[in-house]
Amino acid sequence: MPDYKDDKKDKIPQNDHKSEGQIRAGRLWAPWRMKYITAVAAGDEEECFLCANPKAEDSPDNLLLYRGEHCFVIMNLYPYSNGHLMVAPYRHESNYLNMTPEEIAETGELTKLCLQALNKTMNPHGFNIGWNLGRVAGAGVEEHLHQHIVPRWDGDTNFMPILAETKVISESLQESYQRLKEAFDSLKRKG
Repeated sequence: MPDYKDDKKDKIPQNDHKSEGQIRAGRLWAPWRMKYITAVAAGDEEECFLCANPKAEDSPDNLLLYRGEHCFVIMNLYPYSNGHLMVAPYRHESNYLNMTPEEIAETGELTKLCLQALNKTMNPHGFNIGWNLGRVAGAGVEEHLHQHIVPRWDGDTNFMPILAETKVISESLQESYQRLKEAFDSLKRKG
């Protein structure tokens, strides 16, 4: 039986050799997820956000940063890192093979624009760019395909994702949105 420092509610074991090198379970609060969880459980899933958000005006609420003719750029609500962007066609499509040549070409152009905006605002050291096609490939939204652009920095893989399977996002979505929106608007004027 481990010795405890004091009689506080959350006791901290001392000299517990069995738990050395192990991570103790903690709490990570994410109350914004409850709306989604209860909707899925009740079968009341909302309209596809990649279809709904482009119908609204650009704002920090819908995270839409840029509109092209066939595709748009939106921030990821559940980012892997700060500045995690997605490029998606307006058309609700799940199969990459069904994308039009115009959608494919514009995805490439918008990806370049994303890289320029992220370099201008966040100065990352590299990027992960790719598609998760199908649930087994990691797609959280498999019905509406989209490309991810994830900025990366030297040392951004710290102990949290490795040991605790938790990502630390150092800037709020609203702050990132404001900085990126200004960059996209300024790049749009130049282009």
